[in-house]
Amino acid sequence: MLVLPGTVSGGGQESLRILALGDSLTAGYGLDPSQSFPAQLERALQAQGYNVRVDNAGVSGDTTAGGRARLDWSLATDPDLVILSLGANDALRALPPEQAQENLDAMLMRLGELKVPVLLVGMLAPRNLGAEYHRSFDAIFPHLAKKYGVALYPFFLEGVAGYPELNQPDGLHPTAHGVAVIVEGILPLVKAALPGAL
Repeated sequence: MLVLPGTVSGGGQESLRILALGDSLTAGYGLDPSQSFPAQLERALQAQGYNVRVDNAGVSGDTTAGGRARLDWSLATDPDLVILSLGANDALRALPPEQAQENLDAMLMRLGELKVPVLLVGMLAPRNLGAEYHRSFDAIFPHLAKKYGVALYPFFLEGVAGYPELNQPDGLHPTAHGVAVIVEGILPLVKAALPGAL
């Protein structure tokens, strides 16, 4: 019998722990906690036979600097995989892309030192900030994924951004249905990034 990574076998294997480290998009701003990205991802994995827990380490308003500052204590759960999804607030505040890259670089370096697998989730800058800004910002994520050899999901809001029916009235945060679309898109990469994945 095939035993999926993290599933309970005859030896009573413990569940895998995934840490979803991000901002309001991860935290589930405006949603019931059960409809947040971590909660929906956990249910989607469990439905496919994975014995896994997804911890919600999303903090609304957090920038890459905020995530960097709380990285070590966020790892207290000893995760088997970190989904790193920060940068949206840096772009919304038009913070220098160099700062976001420096913070994410430091986080990926630290996670590499600790030998924690990472799935890096990209973000795209608003186009009204100008071509030079969005080119510099958008390039951060593929560059760092290549540098550190980690998996990359290019855009957290893929299939959701720009679709009013999938977003809350603020146009920035997905509805529960929008989160479901995100989970469906990212799920194959999460499964591939889990330790012991086939």
